[in-house]
Amino acid sequence: MKKDAIAIIPARGGSKRIPKKNIKLFHGKPLIAYSIEKALASKLFNKVVVSTDDEDIAKIAKKYGAQVPFMRPPELADDFTSSGDVVKDAIKKLQDMGENFDYVCTIYATAPLLDIKYLKEGYEKLKNSDARMAFSVTSMPFPIQRTFKITQNGRCEMFWPKNFLKRSQDLEEAYQDAGQFYWERAGVKAKDIPFGSESIPIVLPRHLVQDIDTPEDWQRAELMYAVLQKEITNKKEIENAKN
Repeated sequence: MKKDAIAIIPARGGSKRIPKKNIKLFHGKPLIAYSIEKALASKLFNKVVVSTDDEDIAKIAKKYGAQVPFMRPPELADDFTSSGDVVKDAIKKLQDMGENFDYVCTIYATAPLLDIKYLKEGYEKLKNSDARMAFSVTSMPFPIQRTFKITQNGRCEMFWPKNFLKRSQDLEEAYQDAGQFYWERAGVKAKDIPFGSESIPIVLPRHLVQDIDTPEDWQRAELMYAVLQKEITNKKEIENAKN
């Protein structure tokens, strides 16, 4: 396969709710190691680059096979900087260094449940289309049309009261960003928002999706990962028994 793609993993050092989140041990390995290893194992990329402002993250990223050809400037390492701005900065720096690539894949450092199959699917579908982007999504676990908010006086208020008596199966299914990977064509300007007509959704099963923003999220992700690993081990044992 001709490699014409590069992976960029944004990983800043100043996480607040989970200190040093990106390098905190997750089932015995730094969290960022999972994203790096899956990106390398996919064999889709010329390079796997980590953009970070933190020397400890840079050291660990290199240990697991990623490249850190530059450090992220402080102005792109605060709580208000978007991952899009970080990726744009990394792309410019790489191009200034003489790197050429047709596709860029942003992979979050907090994706231990990332499955190479879907990473490859995103690349193939984008490459064989006229879309600008392909990214990971998953279905909502509950119909958004029947959701409600809690008001300032502690009561309930539906966003769409007309849907209260409608059956779940009669409501259109909704999807959300899975927060794992985002394939883009390099150098192509967006005409629509990322969750719009220029994007291809790569649908992941919900058991492979978990945000990791809080300690509770972290615990849930570890439990999900443990169950998945047990399932993989059981399948291998069954296959070995057949042979």
